[in-house]
Amino acid sequence: MTESGTGALGEMIRRQRELASMTMRQLSTMAGISNPYLSQIEHGVREPSQAVLRQIAVSLGLDPDDLQRDADAPPGVREAIDADPGLTAAQRRALKEVYSSMIAATAAKHGG
Repeated sequence: MTESGTGALGEMIRRQRELASMTMRQLSTMAGISNPYLSQIEHGVREPSQAVLRQIAVSLGLDPDDLQRDADAPPGVREAIDADPGLTAAQRRALKEVYSSMIAATAAKHGG
């Protein structure tokens, strides 16, 4: 992952944590990592291992692959879904799953 990718992932984690109404301390405890380490991840200073990323995602109620894919995706639909205060976390996940499956189906149809 590039340095900008690390920053995008950290931003995505922070945003998902805030959407879940969790403090940094709560998430770090749930994920089994230190509060300073989570802070470094959220600020793009450190890149989490796949194991730590999985722990964070599960603690947030997210699929680890979706968290990574969302961080790597260009701005757009997923960010709009995340920013909508009228949606619950479960509704956000469902909408992003449907969106991702539609993108994958279109790519498969076009041989991509």
